[in-house]
Amino acid sequence: MNDPSKSNKVRDDQIGRDTVCTCKECDHGLARDCLKINCTCCNQESHSMILDGIVGLAPISKRHGHYTEVRSVLVSTDSIKLHADLTIPKNAEGIVLFAHGSGSSRHSPRNKYVAQVLQKADLATLLIDLLTEEEEKVDDYTAHLRFDIGLLAKRLASATNWVIKNLDTKNLSIGYFGASTGAAAALVASVDCPVAISAIVSRGGRPDLAGPVLPRVKAPTLLIVGGNDSPVIEMNEEALNLLKIEKKIVIVPDATHLFEEPGTLEQVARLAADWFVTHLTKTKNQKKSKKETAVGTH
Repeated sequence: MNDPSKSNKVRDDQIGRDTVCTCKECDHGLARDCLKINCTCCNQESHSMILDGIVGLAPISKRHGHYTEVRSVLVSTDSIKLHADLTIPKNAEGIVLFAHGSGSSRHSPRNKYVAQVLQKADLATLLIDLLTEEEEKVDDYTAHLRFDIGLLAKRLASATNWVIKNLDTKNLSIGYFGASTGAAAALVASVDCPVAISAIVSRGGRPDLAGPVLPRVKAPTLLIVGGNDSPVIEMNEEALNLLKIEKKIVIVPDATHLFEEPGTLEQVARLAADWFVTHLTKTKNQKKSKKETAVGTH
């Protein structure tokens, strides 16, 4: 006979590894936290599968709120259109644009995971492919476009302008989340849009590829690196010294470049959420305060 306790353990392990708790009442970060204390307000609908790519709708128990829909959009940049997934929680005050890393795309399960955690923190997300489908096919063989930081940064800046003009996102403070070479593109693009960008987070990034623009970055920047990713640690520490704004580096113990080790990607997501909530919310409040002051002077 099957041992029920073993099957329950397998179920709990799967939930702990693959799901985020989206229940607004208990406000646990991960489903595993609910399991530990036998949370009574959660149910299966409030645990959203994400690491296997099933993002579609991030359900929240109906008695606690609404459904956060993932919308497929086309972002125009120069003469091309880029595919992106846009998610806007009901109470969003900021939006985070994702610049994917070497050979990755908006379908990256790691970035989808981080995006879901940010959405739970009431941050909108835009996961965008900075290369067209045809360019991705070419890059699979040549691997040169993923290192064309100028091209990636230009397209990220164009996506930023799209966000600023879009009716649903124009009032949101903007941040960048960059992974690997995407982190360099985020840093360069922030210099092209210095007023618009309020925060940057790099996951296992290559900020060194941003080169001479680093001292000109104006957005508060968080660099997250794996503790076992030795060459990248050194690159990030050198980049940190060149940044002249609010900055921080966090080294996640026992993590390698892709943060595949248990619990490490969760730390990345929580660190990113804290950084963005602090800086994007603060930026919006400052803008509101300036507006109120201006109104009061008339």
